[in-house]
Amino acid sequence: MRKYLTTACGIAISAAFVTEAAATEWNVSLWGKRRAFTEHVEKLAELVSEKTGGEFTMNISYGGLSKNRENLDGISIGAFEMAQFCAGYHPDKNRVVTVLELPFLGVNTLEEEVAVASAIYAHPAAAEEMAQWNARLLMTSPMPQYNIVGTGDPAQKLADFEGMRVRATGGLGRAFEAVGAVPTSVTATEAFQAMESGVVDTVAFAQHAHLSFGTINEADWWTANLNPGTVNCPVVVNIDAYDALSDAEREALDSSIPEALDHYLTNYADLLARWDSVLEEKGVQKVEIDPAVIDEFRAKAATPARDAWIKEMEAQGIPGQELYDLVQTTLKEAQGGS
Repeated sequence: MRKYLTTACGIAISAAFVTEAAATEWNVSLWGKRRAFTEHVEKLAELVSEKTGGEFTMNISYGGLSKNRENLDGISIGAFEMAQFCAGYHPDKNRVVTVLELPFLGVNTLEEEVAVASAIYAHPAAAEEMAQWNARLLMTSPMPQYNIVGTGDPAQKLADFEGMRVRATGGLGRAFEAVGAVPTSVTATEAFQAMESGVVDTVAFAQHAHLSFGTINEADWWTANLNPGTVNCPVVVNIDAYDALSDAEREALDSSIPEALDHYLTNYADLLARWDSVLEEKGVQKVEIDPAVIDEFRAKAATPARDAWIKEMEAQGIPGQELYDLVQTTLKEAQGGS
């Protein structure tokens, strides 16, 4: 009897060990705090855990695993399994997706942003470049067109941007530079301090970031319709970690992406719906730029930036023209064109 009990206990312990060993736990590196910009990652973790009965879980860290500029490096060495980053933080490492940061692309909605980003992420050139960092593009973090907050007299005409120190990264930075501004690429988490200390005069962000990082609290005004472009911030996974998933885990992850993005879009729509009341509450003037001024801005920034980007990419063996054309054809389809 003792022998049988010992054997039974051994089997039970072994079974418990196998069950524990079979569980998959991923670390996810984000930054700042939970906000509209991270809701799809939070939803993804929730869905994956539900679909796998808690056997595949994600530990989401806001700054505890890596600095935001170093998330792609962390993915490349397997320091964590999933991360979010913004292309403008290191455009030399993610050249392909920077096509999505070109100024005045014509994207009007978050749904259109998802469409064009998904098309670029699926392009072989994007997958090949990310593979150099052992990274797989999973989903985008769609953001509305950026607008700027500032102090003092609001920017009303193009001459007002001359010499303006603006926090703007990537293609946005180059757009402002084209009209005489002085862009600086401090990270999102550094933007409030840069504005408070006078290092920058203005900050370009999407609405959620002005709230989350406190720049709206320093602002006297906000441009409602400048809409020069946005930044692209992918969520990526470590290729080795992704390949190591079981078929069921991989299915749970991949199948949850559309619902996670839908949740993100719904949540962001709520923020946009109450944005005017946020401005009123904080005493921030809503500035409408004259359409003629915006046209002038577009003429100075859009075509030169596009042509320079395509030329630079083609010189590096990246199909710049093809990628830009893909954005435009996808956008036309998303907007109901033929």
